[in-house]
Order: sequence, then C-alpha cells, then structure tokens
Amino acid sequence: MATAAAASASEAEAEPKAGPKAEGEEAEAKEARTRRKVLSRAVAAATYKTVGPEWDQQEEGVSESDGDEEYAMASSAESSPGEYEWEYDEEEKNQLEIERLEEQLSINVYDYNCHVDLIRLLRLEGELTKVRMARQKMSEIFPLTEELWLEWLHDEISMALDGLDREHVYDLFEKAVKDYICPNIWLEYGQYSVGGIGQKGGLEKVRSVFERALSSVGLHMTKGLAIWEAYREFESAIVEAARLEKVHSLFRRQLAIPLYDMEATFAEYEEWSEDPIPESVIQNYNKALQQLEKYKPYEETLLQAEAPRLAEYQAYIDFEMKIGDPARIQLIFERALVENCLVPDLWIRYSQYLDRQLKVKDLVLSVHSRAVRNCPWTVALWSRYLLAMERHGVDHRVISVTFEKALSAGFIQATDYVEIWQAYLDYLRRRVDFKQDSSKELEELRSAFARALEYLKQEVEERFSESGDPSCLIMQNWARIEARLCSNMQKARELWDSIMTKGNAKYANMWLEYYNLERAHGDTQHCRKALHRAVQCTSDYPEHVCEVLLTMERTEGTLEDWDIAVQKTETRLARVNEQRIKAAEKEAALAQQEEEKVEQRKRARAEKKALKKKKKTRGSDKSKADEDDEKEWGDDEEEQPSKRRRVENSVPPAGEAELGPEADPGLSGSSAPAAAEPPSEQKEQRAAARRRDVPRVLHDSSKDGVTVFVSNLPYGLREPAATLRPLFEACGDVVEVRPIFSNRGDFRGYCYVEFKEEAVALRALELDRQTVEGRPMFVSPCVDKSKNPDFKVFRYSTALEKHKLFVSGLPFSCTKEELEEICKVHGTVKDIRLVTNRAGKPKGLAYVEYENESQASQAVLKMDGMTIKENVIKVAISNPPQRKAPEKPEARKAPGVAMVPRQIYGARGKGRTQLSLLPRALQRPSATAAQAENGPAPPPAATEVPKMSNADFAKLLLRK
Repeated sequence: MATAAAASASEAEAEPKAGPKAEGEEAEAKEARTRRKVLSRAVAAATYKTVGPEWDQQEEGVSESDGDEEYAMASSAESSPGEYEWEYDEEEKNQLEIERLEEQLSINVYDYNCHVDLIRLLRLEGELTKVRMARQKMSEIFPLTEELWLEWLHDEISMALDGLDREHVYDLFEKAVKDYICPNIWLEYGQYSVGGIGQKGGLEKVRSVFERALSSVGLHMTKGLAIWEAYREFESAIVEAARLEKVHSLFRRQLAIPLYDMEATFAEYEEWSEDPIPESVIQNYNKALQQLEKYKPYEETLLQAEAPRLAEYQAYIDFEMKIGDPARIQLIFERALVENCLVPDLWIRYSQYLDRQLKVKDLVLSVHSRAVRNCPWTVALWSRYLLAMERHGVDHRVISVTFEKALSAGFIQATDYVEIWQAYLDYLRRRVDFKQDSSKELEELRSAFARALEYLKQEVEERFSESGDPSCLIMQNWARIEARLCSNMQKARELWDSIMTKGNAKYANMWLEYYNLERAHGDTQHCRKALHRAVQCTSDYPEHVCEVLLTMERTEGTLEDWDIAVQKTETRLARVNEQRIKAAEKEAALAQQEEEKVEQRKRARAEKKALKKKKKTRGSDKSKADEDDEKEWGDDEEEQPSKRRRVENSVPPAGEAELGPEADPGLSGSSAPAAAEPPSEQKEQRAAARRRDVPRVLHDSSKDGVTVFVSNLPYGLREPAATLRPLFEACGDVVEVRPIFSNRGDFRGYCYVEFKEEAVALRALELDRQTVEGRPMFVSPCVDKSKNPDFKVFRYSTALEKHKLFVSGLPFSCTKEELEEICKVHGTVKDIRLVTNRAGKPKGLAYVEYENESQASQAVLKMDGMTIKENVIKVAISNPPQRKAPEKPEARKAPGVAMVPRQIYGARGKGRTQLSLLPRALQRPSATAAQAENGPAPPPAATEVPKMSNADFAKLLLRK
C-alpha cells in the first residue's frame, strides 16, 4: 500500500510540471499544496494500516478512507478551491510548527524530541526529501531506536525501484544494525536481501547478512530463534544436493546453543533428517540444555520485571562475567543498553571491559562512539573515547574532530570542560618529541593550551559564571611542561605570575608548588623571591611558609639573608596574630549579642507566662468569690489529695489547730466525716475503680517473632484494639491486640499486635507510617532493647546516595504530587518521601530518588535555588551527617575511679520539673562548687558514706 501510494503520488507530482507555463503563480502554488496534501494523506493511510489504531490521527483528521478519497479527487483536473480551505489552514499550522522546530534545532542541535517531532510533521506533509535530510541529521547526532529505523527503512523500501535504490537501502540497514542490537532489524535485513538474490552476488549477500545476524543476535535466548529459522528456511528453499549439508550444519550449530524452545528444534531436526542424529550432536544438545537451566532464572526475572530492568540486567552481567564467555558478555551488555541507553555507568562498564579484555579495534571504537552519542553530556565517556582512539592509533585529524564534538556536547558542569581539555592536552603532549628544540607538535600543544585558557575564560565562564578551574590546573600543567620538558623557566614564571593574580596568592600550597618548581628547575634567587612574596601574601597557613623560608636560609643563605628572613617572618606573624585577635573579638561580640538576644527572648517568654498565670489566677479568684462563703476544709483536701494523704499522720491540718477542743463538732468535721469528705472519697473511689479496670499487659518475649510494636498512635483513641484490628487483619490472622494504658486508665499511644505466623508479622511491617486518625502510625519489630541495645528502627539509609536528593525549604503546603511534577522534568523519579514530625505535620523537607546519578546531578543544578510558592528551596545530593552512637556504660568506667551517678538532663539542661528526690536533711553544700568561684577546686576526699537503713530514712523524714 505504501509503495503504491508513494509511486502514484510521485507521478502526480511530475505530471503538472510538463504542462503549459501559462498558468499563474497562484494556481501553481495551489496545485503544489494539493499534491503535498495528497501525498501526506497517502503516507498517513499507509502508516495507519502498518502501525494500527494506536497511531494518533484524530488531531490531523486522517483516516484510510480519507486518503483514498483525496487521492481520487487530486487525480481529477477540476476541483473546487473551497473544498480544501480547511486543509490549507491545517497545512499552514504544520508549516509554522516545522519552521519553529527547525529554528529551535539551529539553536540546540542536541534536542532529541525536536528531531522526532520534525520528522513526524515532515512525513505527514509528504516532504520526502526533507524527511530524508532530517532523519540523516538526527542519525548523525543520536542513535535511532528500533521503531524509528524500521519506519525509515519501510519508507525507503517502498520507494526503491532499481539497483541503486537497493544499494541505498543496504547502506541504511548497515547503519541501523550498528546503533543497537535489534533482532527485528536483522530479520528485516535478511528478508530484504533475499529479494535481491537474482542480482549479481545476491546469494553470497544473503548468506553474509544471515551469518552476521547470527554472530550478533544468534545467542539471544528469547529472540535468536527467529534468525536461525529464517536462515534454515532460506537454505531449504534452494533445491540443490549441496545445500542439504548446509541445513544439517545450521541445525547442529543451533542445537549447541542454549535457546528457548530447544526441544521443538531437536524434534524438527529428527523429523527432517533421514539419517540418525550423530552422538556428538546429542551430547552438545544435552549440554546446551544444562546451560539453559542455569540461564533460565535470569531470563525469567527479565520477563517478569518492568522496563528498564537495570538491576536485573546488572545481576545477569555479573553472572556472565563470572563465566567469562566474551560473546555472551557482549550480548548481555548490548541487551541491557537497548533499554538503558541513557545510563552512563553502564556504558563505562561495557567500554572498560572491551578496553581491558577484548581489545578489538573496530569493536572498541564502535562502542565508544555509540556511548558518546547516547550520553553526550557525560565527560567521562568522551575522555575514554579519546584515550581509546589514541590507544588504537587513530589518525590525529579524526581525534581532533572528536574533541571538537565533545566541546559542543553541552556538559552540565564547568569542571567537565576542564576535564575534557585536560584529556586532549595530555594526548597532544604525548605526541611531542621534546628532544627537538622546536616541532610542529610542540607549537600545536602550546596553541592548544592558549586556546583552552581562552575557552574557559569566555565560553565556560559566560555560561556557568565560573571557569571551572579555580586552581588553574591547566595553567599549572603548562608551566610544568615548559619548565621540565622544554627548559623554558621564563615562560613557566610568567604562567605562575598569572596563576597568582587569579586569586591564588593567598594559598600556601600554591606558593610552595611554585617554590618546588623553582627549586627543581630554577635558581636560589628566584626561590628566595617566591618565598618572600609568599610570606607577605599567604593567609591560610602563614606559619608553614615562614618555616620553609627560614629552613632555606638556614641551609643556604648568608647572615644578611637570615636577618632579613627573620625580620619579615616576625613582622608578618605579628600582623597575622593581631588580625586573628581582632577576628576572635569580633566573633565573641557577635556571640555575646546572640546570647543577649536569647536572654531577651527567655525574659519575654517568662513575662508572657507570668502574665497569663496572673490572668488565670484572677479568673479563679473571681469564680471563688461567687461561691458560698461557708466552705468546708474537705474541699481543700479535694484540690490537693496527695498532700493531705502524705502529712495526715504527722502534722495536723491548719483548720483543726485553729478550732481547738471547744469548737462546735459539727463545724470542725471531726465528728461527721461522711458529710465533710464525700467529694474526695467519690473521686478516690472512681480512680481506684478505673485502676482495677485497666488490665495489666504482660508481654511474652518468646513471641517477639510473631509480634510487632505499634507506636505514635493518637492518645485520644477510644477503642484502640477495635480500631487497629481491621488494619492488621488485612495482613493475616491476628491473635491479639494489646494496647497499653496508664495507671489512670488513659491510653499511652502504643500497643502490641500478635499474629499467628511470623510471615504475617513481617507483612505487617509494611503498614509503617500509615495514617490513623490524622497521625502516622509507627510499626516496628518487637525487640527487647535491653538485650539488643544496638537495634535501630530507622529504615532509611544514612550514607551518601548520589542518586537521591535532599530538598529543604519547601512550603508546608507542598504535596508529594506537586513536588513530583517539578522533579520529573529532570529525570525519572523513583520515589519521593516528605519528612514529617510525629504528628504527621510536614517539616518542609523531602528526599527525591532518581533512577541514576546523572539525572540527580542535573536536577541539583536546575532546582537548587528554585522558588516554590514564594519559598526558595535548597537542593543537594543526599548525604546525612553521621549519627553518633550512644555512649556505653563500660566506656565511662575508668580504672581506679569511683563510679558516680551521672545526672541525665534533657537537650536544654535541667528542666524545672526535674526535682531532686533527696531529703533536705541529707543535702549538704558542695565544697567543690563553693571553691570553684575563687579558684580550682581541690580533689574530693575519698570518704565513705555510711549506709542507712529504711528506718533511718523514715526518722529523717518524720523529723520536725
């Protein structure tokens, strides 16, 4: 269909050109637009038949019937202009979009999506020449996917009319099979070559294509079978006696390779062969079956996993590397790269294996070339490519062209440009024969150094606002080459002067590097001059520079040189000390200001609390004034029942002392306790009843394996067991839910959930952080921490994770979905975790996990400093600070030192609620504290405190 439509369209395009030239330009333009539209409809109809309904044509209004009808309409000479007005509008929109895409590609030729969209629109418009050019340009920059290649090949095959066109299609197939390992493209290639068997050398061409296909994908366990069968069918179709041995050979070769559905192939061979199968073939077949069993777990894992399946491919690669078969290792790398072509680490690992193991020039350079085409932003791939080209003796002009491509690849960091320049300059340096005083290669090296410095200063600094080389590493290397290899110290000194003027004069290591260079290739005078300048300019380690100067003068200098050095170093160090004292005073003043601010805030909070307390007291006094004036002392007992119970056996209440023996018994309350104390007695009875109703939860540590510990639950949860049981029954059978209550009967926010099986308990751990009444529930294994003090419940990594980002400064209203929309622009987001407090409220922090390190690095560059809902966020690679392990009691013990009970306070010191439980009679003034005010305290005397019994403590408490 596509062939006929394209041929008809081309004929329709040629006929009007032969007509008379008397028609006006407007009519010709109308006819040209009509022809392009007819061709686009034909291509669209053919595409619809080939691809199927999933190809979206609704926007363009294209269907199979539309294509046929419009083709018939275009073939007639008379057509109404108004019928195609809507088509002209649509065509005009497409033309504007094509112009926009072409302009965008002229600015950034590495925009992959622009290439794809441009090809689609040009193909739809029927611009066959432009489509071919657009595809050619894209294939020069990017490797094309299997779908893009098949679409291109089908279009070219449909238009191939003669032998020259067939050769052009062969060239396209050769390019297609070099991008990725594609069994479908190899199958198409073999079948298309069969069509040219009648030409000269056609039979040899077909066999060559199939043999290369077997070498490339014949070992593919799931897709290689189609290539073997197609090759056998072709050989079987040739009716010659000599071809039978060829078919036998193909069967035997295939049966010696572990492939899926080998049993069917063996049965087919038995049926086809007239002779019995040789024993050697059966042995190879059985051996291949055994190998297939080893490979099956990895293949089945790939079949079950979802693309891109990087982890599964990595495990498969590790397995193949242990076996060590180069052909299979190459195949599994190629299979992995089809789905993970944008993972630089995978390309690096593949190219490194080829560089160190196979060392085949064409194969190595091909893989390096494909690597930089897939991941042009990765400087490590370009550097390795340059090394590989040098290693295999590639022409210098080719290497230079490759380097120029690397400069235009669009690296994401300024330091990447420094790295690629260093790699190229190292290559140029190795080409120079420094035994000659002057050579073409040396001049090229010097001009390259000068160009590198100019490039970093203009191009890189303009783009990144930094040169990427603050330490001037390129200039340092140039100076070393001039000094050591060219014996040109004058040029080296000029370069070092330029290095120091770029902000490096304050660093001691830069001056010492220059001093060592002068020491090795210069003279003592310039060494002394460099150190004198270093003493005056260095600000980070001036003592070290002064020491180096004094050491040199001590060993080589005269007395005058020594005196000058001592004077300069003393003057400089004195000035440095003054500056440090001023800086310390300034820091102390700032610290004091901060302390004063903290004290002011504390006083303000204290005044606010006192004012609030005063208002509360006034309110309570006012309410008390409204009550009855005749108030029994039993009500005071209700307010402070604990004090009443504590002193009822020692000191009589104040009310009884005032009444005396002559008072009215009815008013004193001593003769009528039932009337005086009902409120307090009722309260005590209710509390006692509540304590009796609360069950004692005894945890059986032998059931820790089938039990989980649930915490951070809402304290106001009325029926914890009834609420939590349905949640955990979704994981399996629940034996018991044991909530923990206080002595007063209040729920304490945690409980134990016991299951019948340990596997169910493990599944229950997945409910961690699930929300229960607006609060995240923590579910952790039930572990006795007294027996396992090192057990940690924290389930997230605390080490450096280069593929994960830490985002801070987020607005509290930012949701996970909103953050994902922002982050997925820079790569594939695997997971996002918003950090919350124990109440489930957001803290403005988040962790974003990408597929690989390169996506995370690009996201850091693009997102750091971004504004989200008026909040400026900070983005960095996730690298949490190391958590300090708790100090163990054994570590605090020292031999010969008595153990003193350590007071444990909170993070802010001793709180107001941390009361001392030591009786006042035992409290003694601390001699250490008293003497510490006037000087250092003497060591405490080793006096032994006499032991006291419970009776002694009781006497002290009852002492008046």
